[in-house]
Amino acid sequence: MREELSRVCLEIEKAITGKRAVIEKVLMALLAEGHILLDDVPGVGKTTLAVAVSRALGLSSRRVQFTPDVLPSDLTGFSVYDRERGAFVFQPGALIGVNLLLGDELNRASSKTQSALLEAMEERQVTAEGTTYPLEKPFSVIATQNSVGAAGTQPLPFAQMDRFAIRLTIGYPDYEAQIALLRERQTENPLEHVRQVLTREQFAALQRETRQAKAGDSILDYITRLVMASREHEAVAVGISPRGALFLDRLAKAHALMEGRDYVTGADVQAVFRDACTHRLVLRPESGLGADEVLAELLRKVANPERRL
Repeated sequence: MREELSRVCLEIEKAITGKRAVIEKVLMALLAEGHILLDDVPGVGKTTLAVAVSRALGLSSRRVQFTPDVLPSDLTGFSVYDRERGAFVFQPGALIGVNLLLGDELNRASSKTQSALLEAMEERQVTAEGTTYPLEKPFSVIATQNSVGAAGTQPLPFAQMDRFAIRLTIGYPDYEAQIALLRERQTENPLEHVRQVLTREQFAALQRETRQAKAGDSILDYITRLVMASREHEAVAVGISPRGALFLDRLAKAHALMEGRDYVTGADVQAVFRDACTHRLVLRPESGLGADEVLAELLRKVANPERRL
């Protein structure tokens, strides 16, 4: 499995140079059957990364450019009258029939449209005009939002933020990666060279293998103590939710499999803890602390199983 995923990473790196760590985290989130929020400044390759991932994994995808005039029915579907049939015919929305929804600038959609994603992200189904439609398997959302420029944006509700398994920033490329980017883009788009490595069925099998990785009682105890400590921290108004604990477990399993193991260690939990939990905390303004500082403190204070042994 590690070799297969390494080939996937190499293929994605054709389009995103110098960001191997980010690519691996995206793959871990997808292996954990989670959704991904890419939160960064414009122009660093958020959409390019999402498209390259869908191509390398052989997953069907659809891109939605969110704007204030995108309606909930554009995502879930709607009925139109067919004169020839003399009846209303359902037209599936963007969420139906795809494995990956690539949502550009989700925070530019209205709050009503953002809420239309909640059922899809949690239950893998949508309800339109009183009828429930199951989504494809696997199904994940890779959404982007720009962290600068608030004009025309709607903050994502906390309930939706909590549905993302992981929130990532790509960051600017370093000198070598920037030079490579300029050279590659002189005459062509590197995305055109990204080839499919896995089939949809093969990737779904890897997701099942991820679920079956062994997380012993000591690991479950470690995760529980971490999330409970977040809820009791004096700087935290809202701590890590039970959903967050479940994703922490799944992401730790995905990290273990990326490392070539079928069992989870405390180091796996620590490796994914910040990316999985930073967006789940609501801090008290008077504390003066950031989410990263609080999570780092929790990792220091809560002993992992290996250290206790």
